[in-house]
Amino acid sequence: MSDPIKHECGVAFIRLLKPLEHFQEKYGSPLYGIRKLQFLMAKQLNRGQDGAGIGVIKLNPDYGNRYIARKRSVNSTAVADIFAAIQQDWNELPEETRNDMNLLRRDFPWAGELLLGHLRYGTHGGNSIENIHPFLRQNNWMSRNLVLAGNYNLTNVDELFNKLIELGQQPKEKSDNVTMLEKIGHFLDEENQRIFDFHHANDASNLEITTLIREEMSLERVLKRAFRDIDGGYNMAGMVGNGHAFVIRDPNGIRPSYWYADDEILVMASERAAIMTAFEVKTEEVRELGPGNALIINPQGVHSEINILPPGEKRSCSFERIYFSRGNDPKIYQERKTLGRLLSRIVLKKIQYDLKNTVFSYVPNTAATSFYGLIDGLNEYLRDYQHYFMRRAFEKTEHHPTENEEVYDWHKSLDDIMSWVVRREKILVKDGKMRTFITNDQDRNDLVGHVYDITHGVVRPGEDTLVIMDDSIVRGTTLRTSILKILDRLEPRKIIMVSSAPQIRYPDCYGIDMSRLGDFVAFQAALAIRKERGEGDIIARMHANALRELEKPVAEQRNVVKDLYEGLSEDDITKKIAEIVAPAGIRAEVDIVYQTVEHLHEASPAHRGDWYFTGDYPTPGGNKVANRSLVLFAEGSRERAY
Repeated sequence: MSDPIKHECGVAFIRLLKPLEHFQEKYGSPLYGIRKLQFLMAKQLNRGQDGAGIGVIKLNPDYGNRYIARKRSVNSTAVADIFAAIQQDWNELPEETRNDMNLLRRDFPWAGELLLGHLRYGTHGGNSIENIHPFLRQNNWMSRNLVLAGNYNLTNVDELFNKLIELGQQPKEKSDNVTMLEKIGHFLDEENQRIFDFHHANDASNLEITTLIREEMSLERVLKRAFRDIDGGYNMAGMVGNGHAFVIRDPNGIRPSYWYADDEILVMASERAAIMTAFEVKTEEVRELGPGNALIINPQGVHSEINILPPGEKRSCSFERIYFSRGNDPKIYQERKTLGRLLSRIVLKKIQYDLKNTVFSYVPNTAATSFYGLIDGLNEYLRDYQHYFMRRAFEKTEHHPTENEEVYDWHKSLDDIMSWVVRREKILVKDGKMRTFITNDQDRNDLVGHVYDITHGVVRPGEDTLVIMDDSIVRGTTLRTSILKILDRLEPRKIIMVSSAPQIRYPDCYGIDMSRLGDFVAFQAALAIRKERGEGDIIARMHANALRELEKPVAEQRNVVKDLYEGLSEDDITKKIAEIVAPAGIRAEVDIVYQTVEHLHEASPAHRGDWYFTGDYPTPGGNKVANRSLVLFAEGSRERAY
């Protein structure tokens, strides 16, 4: 994605199912869990670079001993910093403590059986340590302590915040993080109280009741009560101080969640490939957590996947497949190649099938896989075309022309056709980040224009067309200020930017930082077309309609932003986008090709979350966010829409 956007978050959870002695004996270190957690987080660094944190809980601690530990960092090297500090703690331990598992459990805070890690991409709030997961709700009762982390965004935080107030709470801030911590914590408290009251009435001692709470606590009951009115996308993991734990996924499966278990460990991560690599397991051994389901683990390590909320239509985020998740997942890799291959015929029409005078490349590096698929599709066409000419040439060899029939040298033509190849090159090379003290906007833009360098000598000036594959074109800013200007230095006749994703028209509200309508180049293009057609008042009319919709109950609202695109063809919008992103003074003709929604679904049939392209949101809160985003745009506000 040439336009960088913040997105998602990464979650990793490990439950050791064997005692530390087992890992010391088998793997030579009692820190097996910590090492694997570091591995899982390192393999998901693509998911969050604004900060990281980990939490660890020990089972069966002695009274007076610490059993919950947490470490967080907001540094740019947060994961490395956290685990370097843990290594330093280890190095400072006396040798006798390292070799005595009882002493290690007592004195080393990271020698626990439940481990939770998080990588943060901030879509809301500052980047202070207070915003870094995991979050901790503390209590002197083990069974009321809660450690929580996740990849989630909620669309109804205001309503949930008010419900907490109605319960008598005093939340310290209005955010989805605090809201979820306190909401789950409230029902966790009630579950504790339910068990306490029952056994207290039957004359059990407080000490006995503590053990009974550990044995009888139902996280299924807690989660069903805590999540019944949540609107949003989430993959959330929580650990209770007495050894219970859970992972829960939203009913539409918007956010990704995968898990694996054997007789030694249970592990969950946001990406399947991270688990496959860290534990050397096969694709089919890693399970996807079902929509609306929770993976619940008790203090004995017994686990089960349980339905918590009625599953809706599965609408897993397609941007995970297009761009966000690492491409070494075998299924994602094939889907991205298919996205490229399905674009090949559209691209061929754009270049009028002139492969001899066209050079193909990609930007950024994450677009390489879809680029390979595009090249595969072009080669399929080229082979078919060459076979056709071969057949025609062989037919003409046996044919004797009549007196009036034009003589055509098929063999000469065949030699030419068989020499054709798809000219794919590495055109754009990204330089390292350049830092500068310059604050002048124009000078800074000049530096942005040199983020990429170009490969000279492979494009014939004035003759060749350049086709560049991109993951997605969101804002078009980087194209206009940087990429197209750089490509124009090669003096191509024409530049065609190809997006493996469809046009992004609507805000996201489930985890991607795309909530401001005015930022989307497709929205800008549609608005420009409306104004050219004499409909300059359309935003004012839509603004009034959106305000009326926002007065309705959330479930009854419709997405007013759809009105802008009504009656506009994709081709019209694409042409206008090409005009918008073309920088002033560019010599080459600029054109754009977008993926179709139909092809997106064909390439990734199990992940049909397409609301940013279609405006069809999987939850009612999506329409509310779209309407609020429209209102903010019309009123000139840069405020976040959720």
